[in-house]
Amino acid sequence: MGADGVSDGAFLVTNGPTSSEVLLLVGPPGAGKGTQAEKLARARRLQKLSTGDMLRDHVGRGTDLGVAAKATMDAGQLVSDELIVEMVRAELDNQPIRVLLDGFPRTVVQAEALDALLTELGTAITAAVLLEVDIDELVARLLKRAQEQGRADDNDATIRTRMQVYTDQTAPLVAYYEGRGKLRRVHGIGAVEEVFAGISEVLP
Repeated sequence: MGADGVSDGAFLVTNGPTSSEVLLLVGPPGAGKGTQAEKLARARRLQKLSTGDMLRDHVGRGTDLGVAAKATMDAGQLVSDELIVEMVRAELDNQPIRVLLDGFPRTVVQAEALDALLTELGTAITAAVLLEVDIDELVARLLKRAQEQGRADDNDATIRTRMQVYTDQTAPLVAYYEGRGKLRRVHGIGAVEEVFAGISEVLP
């Protein structure tokens, strides 16, 4: 679903692929994950599901899930895993299920809930693609971007803190999918087309 509330399901065509595919793309801030996600969705005819877009869409349309999510957010609380899973469920009404997940799952608890939902729907995660980067190289890239954009709040220390938060949050998720044989590691530094080729090579 796009930011304008229009489903990216336009990539799903009647004479398209007939098998289900569920991909998860994981990568640190600044690694170009968004660009690769868009390319993957188009190349493999996947519906890109972003939790942020789903939340905004449900709240904007005033659905039951949106009303519940808005009440939670207005109270200054985080939207529960259960609500997010139900929003994902509402999107997975196409057969075959062909989606690229963006921003979900973020924790092992969410990953387990997603696995249970997919099992219920008769499918499973195809692969979790991890964009691996050299932190020093990525920090240098982000510092250069910050200078070009005049963002004085982005310095070496703040960027490295964000990288550490990312590593701490994703390490259990990476271990979860690695333990299930679903993790695919790809070198995430390089030209956009080079990284995309690397992702394509590790996918069935």
